[in-house]
Amino acid sequence: MPTHGTGRRAQGTVVALGWLGVVLGLAGLLLPRRTARMAGVPAGRPALTALRLVGLRELACGLGILARPRAAGWLWARVAGALVDLGLLGTALTSRGARPGRIAAAAAGVAGVAALDARAARALARAGDGTANGHAVTARKTITIGRPADELYRFCRDVGNLPRFMVRLQSVEALGDRRTRWRARGPGGAIVQWEAEIVEDRPGRLIAWRALPGSRLDHAGAVHFERAPGGRGTEIAVELAYTPPAGTLGAVIARGLGRAPEQELQEDLRRLKQLVETGDIAVAGSLRGETPPAEPRRPPPRAVATGGRR
Repeated sequence: MPTHGTGRRAQGTVVALGWLGVVLGLAGLLLPRRTARMAGVPAGRPALTALRLVGLRELACGLGILARPRAAGWLWARVAGALVDLGLLGTALTSRGARPGRIAAAAAGVAGVAALDARAARALARAGDGTANGHAVTARKTITIGRPADELYRFCRDVGNLPRFMVRLQSVEALGDRRTRWRARGPGGAIVQWEAEIVEDRPGRLIAWRALPGSRLDHAGAVHFERAPGGRGTEIAVELAYTPPAGTLGAVIARGLGRAPEQELQEDLRRLKQLVETGDIAVAGSLRGETPPAEPRRPPPRAVATGGRR
């Protein structure tokens, strides 16, 4: 396990990178001509427009990093933006009036900052505590269910019940000693499998888990059970965090091909509510896009003979 000092150092680097993004963003927005000259790019209208857009992106990423210094998502977003910037600089080399030496120096600077961003993001992930802090994709949703907390805890503690209402899960198998094996559908129908362990288990109050080291999917989650006010049952809060197998690029693809994780989690919780409040097991059968089986047709009732008449 990383030490707390390692985590503090990683976050200190992240804050510095955040302020760097703010400075670069303001330079691109407010001083595009000077920035273009320093980068060796001809200061034509297309270049100035591109620099303002890059500055806006850098400013947004820098503020995002400062707002969430324990999350790696904004850092990885800036790494992706750096790839775009390197492509723009490469295109600028063919422009009339370009200064190749300065463009090469600018490209080296962009690549260097991207390397620092990637290194800091990985350090955050290593220093994470199994919660949503160091992961590329996070979601948190809450719902009130009209059942006692102990009953809902027992239902969720039986991990085999999770695929009945969580749309992406195919199976969760208990391996003993708090260890479980998960199978889930990713973008494009790809199947991802990993093993996890329950790290905190407070009956009727909390279940928390995280993927075992070396798992293909870096995944963590927690379910909190609290008595709802006014005797309305139980308030369940679910937190999920994961890094897709393809890293941040996989997260971007997942968001592009499917719905946002928060939306999927909210719908999962609605299915859980319907399942435990109504006992409608048929709903669970259609979670993975399957067509529920049609109800068998019943034969018409036979006429009952009375008084000797047919």
